[in-house]
Amino acid sequence: MTMKKNLICLLGALMLTAVCAQAKTLREGRSDDRNVTLLYWNIQNGMWDGQTDDYARFTSWVQAQKPDICVWCEAQKLYVTGTAKSEVESEAECLTRWQRLAGRYGHTYVYLSAHPDHYPQLITSRFPLEPEKLIKGNADTIVCHGASWYKLQRGRRTLNIVTLHTWPQGYGYKVPQDQREASRSRNEGDLFRRAEMEYICRQTVLTHPKARKELWAMMGDFNSISRIDNATYQLPENSTRFLVHDYINEQTPYVDLVHACHPDQFISTTGGKSRIDFLYVTPALQKRVRDVSVIRDDYTSPVRNPEKISNFWHPSDHCPILLHFDLGK
Repeated sequence: MTMKKNLICLLGALMLTAVCAQAKTLREGRSDDRNVTLLYWNIQNGMWDGQTDDYARFTSWVQAQKPDICVWCEAQKLYVTGTAKSEVESEAECLTRWQRLAGRYGHTYVYLSAHPDHYPQLITSRFPLEPEKLIKGNADTIVCHGASWYKLQRGRRTLNIVTLHTWPQGYGYKVPQDQREASRSRNEGDLFRRAEMEYICRQTVLTHPKARKELWAMMGDFNSISRIDNATYQLPENSTRFLVHDYINEQTPYVDLVHACHPDQFISTTGGKSRIDFLYVTPALQKRVRDVSVIRDDYTSPVRNPEKISNFWHPSDHCPILLHFDLGK
């Protein structure tokens, strides 16, 4: 009887050890080298909509997605709550606010991109990232909202993350107001965006001759549309609006991931009917993707501000993109 009792105790101890080990694995497994969730979103003026409740709905929604890395376009606060009255926070204030918000959804690390103006990208992460390059342009080519290149090292794998936000207007960069219509008629906004894109790619993925076999992701608000979607847009084949994505598809190793995973669908990323937010990956990373989706739910679906305040929407005029992939060991 004593032997049986001892055996039962031993089995119980072994089971308890196994359960504890499994619990430890689950706790630490999220920071293991495998499954990674990346969330990208242009949140419109630092999440203008979220000021009314101290960003409670926003951070609760983000927490529910369980992201490991977040990339936010337009991360800086620009307006007084609920108005179009200018109130620009400083870089220090922006970082302080995001450190507080990121803590709510479990992120420790906060990185602010280079930004010549007040429309930076900002990354929050559960993992430390290595800043490789912050991109503003040079004397010949300005990157108007800046871009960034970060590296994530997990085990033996290196993930390269490139963020960007290109020029949004139909007229050229810094064209005087009385010349903008003429500039627009010459498609100078499209030409400027193409120059931005070429510069960003030459500073990032094209510095690696073997990038196709490496793990790269490039994401942002491209403020331009792709020829891939022209069945929806019905534009002339020679439209300059395709210049940015023609360059990416023809001159870089990147794959348009949302289109590759949903080839028979046109998925708008805005409150209107435009797909201007893109997530590009190299073939090596594409093989590791488990799922990618543009999210329109009860919270994220854009709703035009009923008071017609500027062009503001709730919670943003863009939709988020959620990516799940396996980094392996």
